[in-house]
Amino acid sequence: MPNWELKHCCKHEQIVFLATLGVCAVVILALWRTVLLLPFKLVTVFIHEASHAIACKLTCGHVEGIQVHANEGGTTQTRGGVYWFILPAGYLGSAFWGMVLVLASTKLLSARIAAGCLVVTLIVVLFVAKNWTLRGLCIGFVLFLAVVWVLQETTKIKILRYIILFIGVMNSLFSVYDIYDDLISRRVNSSDAEKFAEVCPCPCTGVGWGVIWGLISFLFLCGATYLGLVILS
Repeated sequence: MPNWELKHCCKHEQIVFLATLGVCAVVILALWRTVLLLPFKLVTVFIHEASHAIACKLTCGHVEGIQVHANEGGTTQTRGGVYWFILPAGYLGSAFWGMVLVLASTKLLSARIAAGCLVVTLIVVLFVAKNWTLRGLCIGFVLFLAVVWVLQETTKIKILRYIILFIGVMNSLFSVYDIYDDLISRRVNSSDAEKFAEVCPCPCTGVGWGVIWGLISFLFLCGATYLGLVILS
């Protein structure tokens, strides 16, 4: 039975999980504006745009193309689908996939599955990418994950779980930070939240929707932390 109440917490694996998650968060925030995180940032932008695309397909729309730019921006061209469902899917989808990756990092098998799924997704996107930044990102990250996988299976360098955890935390924090950057720090009128406020009949501004989405994204990270501890208990 799952230990939902987390009795006798925390065991060694749980402490390592919490400590690693905390270290990942600190490193990400400390190096946020450095070039060192750029490849991981571009991956999170890709996951953000891919979430828009998934929402479009789920509502019977057509995805015409996905672009990721070197300035950490991205666009997803869609036709049809339910617009008010597609718009919030970028931020909330990024947070959701961040949670999935954090949970996948708790076990080696699930980390392998997550890495494999990410590689397959990047290879598929490689053939529909609309610009060379995204194509280069797909090729580079597939090679990076392949190297990590080989090291995991053939050497004593067992880092696959930590890489998956890092990407998961990055997605969770990027979602919250990007909402803050777009709506409070710089106030970008073309942000997803501002567009959503225009089409949603609810009396809420883009900043209001951004705050709501940011809180939901943070809850995803908290939920991932809690469920991770349950899995490891």
